[in-house]
Formats: sequence, C-alpha cells, structure tokens
Amino acid sequence: MAWNEPGGNNNDPWGNRKNDSGPPDLDEVFRNLQKKLEGLFGNKRGGGSSSGGSGGGLGLPGKMGSIGIIALLSIGVILWVLSGIYIIQPAERGVVQQFGRYVKTTLPGPHWRIPWPIQSLERVNVDQNRSVELKSQEILTQDENIVEIDLAVQYNIKDAAEYLFSVVEPDSTLRQAAESALRETVGQTLMDLVITEGRGIIQTDTKDKIQEILDSYNAGVQVTAVNLQSAQPPDAVQAAFSDAIKAREDQERFINESEAYKNGLLPQARGDAVIALEEARAYKAQTVSAAQGEAARFESLLTEYTKAPEVTKQRLYIESIESVLSSSSKVMVNTDGGNNLMYLPIDKLMGASPAATAASTLQKQLDSARPDFNNPDSGSSLSIPRVVPDSRSRSREAR
Repeated sequence: MAWNEPGGNNNDPWGNRKNDSGPPDLDEVFRNLQKKLEGLFGNKRGGGSSSGGSGGGLGLPGKMGSIGIIALLSIGVILWVLSGIYIIQPAERGVVQQFGRYVKTTLPGPHWRIPWPIQSLERVNVDQNRSVELKSQEILTQDENIVEIDLAVQYNIKDAAEYLFSVVEPDSTLRQAAESALRETVGQTLMDLVITEGRGIIQTDTKDKIQEILDSYNAGVQVTAVNLQSAQPPDAVQAAFSDAIKAREDQERFINESEAYKNGLLPQARGDAVIALEEARAYKAQTVSAAQGEAARFESLLTEYTKAPEVTKQRLYIESIESVLSSSSKVMVNTDGGNNLMYLPIDKLMGASPAATAASTLQKQLDSARPDFNNPDSGSSLSIPRVVPDSRSRSREAR
C-alpha cells in the first residue's frame, strides 16, 4: 500500500511519520536522507558508539566513506570528459566556442572538445541549398520606365565561422545585398532588354554583384544561382506593353517568313540560271557542229564539182526539185492528152501523202517523157515548174 493512500501507514519514503495535521517536517526529511547516504558509504554508526567507544572503532568506517565519495567524483569526472566527444557529419562543420569566443572549425569525423560549460559546439550544414526571394520589386530602368521584378537567390555556406560571427543576420544581409545589386543592374539596362532577351545578362551581373558585396562583408556565403522569376511592367500599363510585345513578335514573324521566301526563291533562280546556261551551251555546240558539218559537206561537194562540174550541177538540180516537190502538195497534169473538162479527185489526192503522190507522179512522167534537162526550153510533153534554188544553191552553182 502506498504511503500516501488513505488508511495506509503514516510513514513517508524518507522514514518520517506522516502528520495528519500538516505537511512533513523538511528538516527531519533531510536528516533521514543524510543518514541513509552515510549508511550506503560505510559511515554507519551504532547507537552506543556515539557516547563512548574507542577511537579505533571510528577510523575504518570514515575512510571507507571517503573512498566512496572519491570514486563517485572520479566517475563523474570521467563522464564529464567523455561528454566532450562529438561526431561531425559529412555535410556539416563544427564551430567550437570557448566561453562564447570562437576557437576553431572542425571537419567531418570524430572530435573532442572541453565539455560544457567551458566549450560549446554549434553544427552548421554547409551543403544545404538555401534561398532568399525578393517579391514585386519596382525598379527604374535606364530609359526611365518602371518594371516589377521577382527574384530568387540560391546560396550555401562556404565558411561556417564567418557565417555565424561576421554578420548578425546573414539572411537579412543577403536579401539587402540582392536588392541593391538588382537595382544597380536593372538601372543600367533598357526596359525592352529586361522584359525580353536580356534576362540572362541581368541574372549573371546581379549574381556577380551580390557575391562581391557579401565577400566585402566576410559573410561566409557562396551564391550559387540567381533566378529572374518575373519581369513585367506595372499593371497600369500592362495592356499597352502587351500590344507592343505582340507587334514585336509579329515583326519577327514577318522577317522570318521573308527570309524563308528568300531562301526558297534564290536557289530556284540559281537553278534556272544554270539550266539556261546549259541550254545556251548546248545550242552553241549544236549550231557550231551544224555549221562545221555544212562546211565539211560544202568542201566535199566542191571537190566533186571540180572533178565533174556538169554531173554535179545536174545532181544538185535534181536534188533541189526533189526537195521542193517532196515538201509540197502538187498535182501535175499532162495537157496534151486532156481536154477542158477533166475530173480530178482532189480530196483523195490531198489525203495521200504529198511527198509520195508527187514522187509517184514525177516518176511516171519521167518514165514516159524523158525530157532533156540540159535544155529546158526544148519541147516536151511534161510541164515542170521551174524551181529556183535557194541562196546556198545559187552560190554553189555560181562557184
């Protein structure tokens, strides 16, 4: 039964009787506790030894109590010394302070420091990616326009001691440095570049300026990235700037379409020019070859003419008549044996091949008449129209 339950014993855990009328006597409680501790370490005395006994009976128990206290103190000291052992993780750095003053920075691994309250330890995660954001910053550009910018700065800690002791509030310092660098960079840039293709340059320049400011403060911070999340004009002029951006995009689109049309037209024109040149070269080669062939034929004909002028002249005349009659539709009639009324099937004659009809008729007439071609004025039953040779034939005959 518990000592404090109703109806239980009246003694508390320290051997004091419970007084129903009030709380236990604290002096009596401490006296009883002291007696129990003395009994635990061998300094327990009997009732008769306090009033009369030899001094030798008191030496051994007192010595045993001193040894117990020394052992207890030694164990406490050992535990206190062992409490100074600590392990730093790979992503951490340990900053050791002695009475609040910086002593050293420890790297990952097991270490020992003088335990509290002499030295204290603070762990700093140097691999953690931290970020600071700037929202709706209205900044004046170089061309005196206002632009709203949202910026995010990512960083980590490169020196744990500097991060803890160089500046009071590193995050606040970084935010102010980022705002200052951003205003300086945007203030030297035109608004069109800030909104369109100049974002990469702004991010790079802002990052360099932020790092330069933090290094001058020895803040122990390394800026890893600067992201320009948003850059747009104020809401009051947003519609006008949207129209301007749309017009600029249309301009770019028209320019690209024109470039595409030019790139498609120029190769075709170059191809047509090459074709025309090749055709001209082919015509030139054909014309030159034909002229050379005519010249060679004329030279061979001249050689034959010098050998037999009359025979050559007769052959040329016959060839000329054959050429003329073969390329025209003609009907040749012998009028000596005819009359005024003569039926000619013109439609059938015209339907036949003109060259074949003329050649057949001529052959028949030549077989029946055999005229003297050397004397055209002589009488003959065949009426043959006089064919005038072309200029080349006349020149040949003249030669």
